Amino acid sequence: IKLGMGLVATLTALVLGLVIATAKGTYDTQLAAVKHTAAKVLLIDRVLSHYGPETKEIRDRIRQAVADRFHAIWPEDHSQPVRMDTPEAVAVNQGIEIRILQLEPQNNIQRWLQSQALQISSDIMETRWLVVGDRGSSVPLPFLVVVVIWLTILFGSFGLLAPRNLTVTAVLFLSALSVAASIFLILEMDQPFEGLIKISGEPMRYALSHLGQ
Repeated sequence: IKLGMGLVATLTALVLGLVIATAKGTYDTQLAAVKHTAAKVLLIDRVLSHYGPETKEIRDRIRQAVADRFHAIWPEDHSQPVRMDTPEAVAVNQGIEIRILQLEPQNNIQRWLQSQALQISSDIMETRWLVVGDRGSSVPLPFLVVVVIWLTILFGSFGLLAPRNLTVTAVLFLSALSVAASIFLILEMDQPFEGLIKISGEPMRYALSHLGQ
């Protein structure tokens, strides 16, 4: 029994470590995408401001679009659901890109700034689609089911072989609580925009506060 449970414990540790690493990778990827988008939004605002006063309407639309997306992803009322993708957001982003294309540059500097703004706009859209398209669970459900079954067998064997006293009961309870906490962390990091462990909106808040300046 001890040899068999040792094998199960080793497999459980390997699979649990793999699942935690996968969930953490998903969280880090989404966090990097948020920071990247915030930086690109500030950059396109600066590029358009250097273009000239004729881009003021476009910059106002960008600021409004960022504000709408911020409140949709990080609502002030935490009871409201997170809205990562809406048809209105797609239409607004496409409208901004069309307005940049409709600019009529008068010199080489404005032509370069227009091309830069279009490139940054494409980068923002690409990052947005990556974030929205990667919202699905990165941790396969069968992995978690198998790990839970293995842990159940493992703790059952601990209870079978351990003496029955208060110390053993307390240690088994704390051990089970620790393992349950690790599974909780996996599920939380796998949904980085929801739950207790969620990506902070401070990069986007900072970008929003500096747009139009």
